[in-house]
Amino acid sequence: MLNPSRPLKTFIADGEHIEAYPRSPSSRRPSITLEEKWWLPFPKVPANGLSEETRKRLQQCKECTHQIFKAAVAINSSVLSEMEVPQVYLESLPKSEKACLGDILYRYITADQFSPDCLLDYLDLSSEYSTLEIANRIEAAIHFWKMKYQKKKLNHAKTGSFWGSTVKGLGGDVEKSKLFAHRADTLLKNLKSHFPGLPQTALDMSKIQYNKDVGQSILESYSRVMESLAFNLMARIDDLLYVDDATKRRVVAESISILNHRGSMGSHDLHNQNSPSSFSNQSSYSSSLTGSPFRYSVPVTQRPQRLCRTTSHPAYGDSLDIEFENLTL
Repeated sequence: MLNPSRPLKTFIADGEHIEAYPRSPSSRRPSITLEEKWWLPFPKVPANGLSEETRKRLQQCKECTHQIFKAAVAINSSVLSEMEVPQVYLESLPKSEKACLGDILYRYITADQFSPDCLLDYLDLSSEYSTLEIANRIEAAIHFWKMKYQKKKLNHAKTGSFWGSTVKGLGGDVEKSKLFAHRADTLLKNLKSHFPGLPQTALDMSKIQYNKDVGQSILESYSRVMESLAFNLMARIDDLLYVDDATKRRVVAESISILNHRGSMGSHDLHNQNSPSSFSNQSSYSSSLTGSPFRYSVPVTQRPQRLCRTTSHPAYGDSLDIEFENLTL
């Protein structure tokens, strides 16, 4: 997909011009999240937009990159799940599951009816910071419940022959802890699926820091770099296609406006064709329209926003109208 023998070209904004310059494959940017990165060069396209062949190649590159991204995420998640949870992390957990989650999360997870999607819609996920904080809380509660039912299961095995009725009660507590841990784990997976670009949680960073297996460390770091690179590449392709769509709609709108203006002026000139002054006005107007129809176009100079999570997809035409108006303000 990325041929090292061919120089990479990036279209960047440079005043009023569009420049293409060769870019070294080694000059890679750091990982970008779903938030805007103002220091990245703004994507620019030719006046008429990209050709269909170029768009097709970009779409193919995006699809290939997406497959690489999914594979890297899967490998990284698998390696992190196999790493041993550091004792330092377990000792830092709060003393109760309610302290881990907070009142709202604890009440919804331990309720009789549980729906992870409804709970995600209710939570404040407007920023990366708040989303990561919720993920850390859920992850801490998962391990707290796991330690709780493992400890009770161990006590059950030791005292089962002596405390029959008490053991039944302990067995019920173990099942509840398993159920709540499973609910929290489901909620965490749904959260990460909605926000694939979410940074690593406190548990992940703790595992990476205290891991002693060299093979796991190499595989985790390599997959993390591949994941970051693939995410960056997909984000830049999305930005370029976004600007191309807005540019083509601007071209169509300006062409229609010019044709309508010419038509209205032509009908006006038919009524005033015997007037010398009207003839001179017509000549001056015609001369003003010569040249490129994009002479008075407003360049696209605003970076498109990338949303963190989408629950519905509006109609293609309506969304581009809104985007086009924002870009030409």
